[in-house]
Amino acid sequence: MEHFFLHTMVGSIVLIVLKVLAVLVPLLIGVAYLTWIERKVLAAIMLRKGPNVVGPFGLLQPFADAVKMIFKETIIPAKANRALFFIAPILGFSLSMLAWAVIPANDGWAVANLNIGILYLLAISSISIYATLLAGWGSNSKYALLGAMRAAAQMISYELAMGLVIASILLLVGSGNLNDIVLAQRHVWFFLPMFPMFIIFFISCLAETNRPPFDFAVGESELVAGFFAEYSSMAFGLFFLAEYGNMILMSAIISILFLGGWLPPFDCVPFTWIPGPFWLIIKILICLFCFIWVRSAFPRYRYDQLMRLGWKVFLPFTLAWVVLTAGFMMATGIGIYGGAG
Repeated sequence: MEHFFLHTMVGSIVLIVLKVLAVLVPLLIGVAYLTWIERKVLAAIMLRKGPNVVGPFGLLQPFADAVKMIFKETIIPAKANRALFFIAPILGFSLSMLAWAVIPANDGWAVANLNIGILYLLAISSISIYATLLAGWGSNSKYALLGAMRAAAQMISYELAMGLVIASILLLVGSGNLNDIVLAQRHVWFFLPMFPMFIIFFISCLAETNRPPFDFAVGESELVAGFFAEYSSMAFGLFFLAEYGNMILMSAIISILFLGGWLPPFDCVPFTWIPGPFWLIIKILICLFCFIWVRSAFPRYRYDQLMRLGWKVFLPFTLAWVVLTAGFMMATGIGIYGGAG
C-alpha cells in the first residue's frame, strides 16, 4: 500500500511537471518569436524589410539576441540595493509565466482548472506591480524611480476598469472558472453584446502591459528607459521577456473572455475540423497583431491624458455598465448562461 501511494504521488508529480513543460516550452518559444513578428510587422507597415540577415528571413534573430544578452556584462549601480535589483526582473518574468497555470487551451486543458481562475489572474496582475516598483527603488536612480511610480499609477488606474469589465462577465456567466466562461459563449461570443467593454478591456490591456501609445513607464524622451534604465544583459532580458509574455497572456485573456477561447466561429464543418487549441492560437495571433498595429498607428498620449481616460472615462463607464447589466438581468429574469432565471 505504501509503495502504491509513493508510485501514485510520483506519477502525479511527473504529470504536473509534464503539464507545466507543455505550457512553458511553447510559450518561451512564442515569446522569442513574437519579437521577430513585431519587427517584421512594423517593418511592413513602415515599408522596410526588418530582420532578414540572421538565418532565412531573419528567423534566427531571436536566438542571436538571446546569445548577445546572455554574454553581456551585468552592470550593477554602485549604490543599488543588490537584492531588490535582482529580485525585480526575476519576479516580473516569473509572474508572467505563473499566470498561464489557469489558461485553458481546450475544454478542461489547463494546468490548474480553478473555480476562481479569473481572480487568480487578477491577483497575479496586481502583484506584478511590485516587480516594477522594486526595479525602480532597487536601482537607486531618480529616473528609474520616477518611471516605476508612473508605471504603478498607470497599472492601478487601468486594473480598476479591467476588474469592472470582468465583473460584468461574471454576472453573465455566474462562474469565475475560465473554462465555464468559454463554454458560456457557445451560441454568441461576448465580444458582440459587450462590444464597448471589449474595446475598453483591449485598451486597458495596452496600458497594463505598458505598450504604446501608453508606454509611459519607458518614456525614452524624459526618463531614458524608465524603471529598467539601470539594467543590462540578462537582467534587462528578463524584463523584455516579461513584457512580451504579458502581451501573449493578455491576448489569451481577451480571446477567452470575449472571443470564445478555443470555440470555432461557427459550429459546423469545415470550422469544426480544426482542433480547439489552434482556434485559440489564431485568436491570440490576431490580438497580438492589433497590439503591434496600434504601436505603429497611434501617437503617444500625454500622461495627464492617460490618467484622465482611465479615471474619468473608463471607470465611470464600466461601473455604469455593471449596474445596468445587473439591472437588466433582474428585470428580464435572464439568468446565467443566458438561460431563464
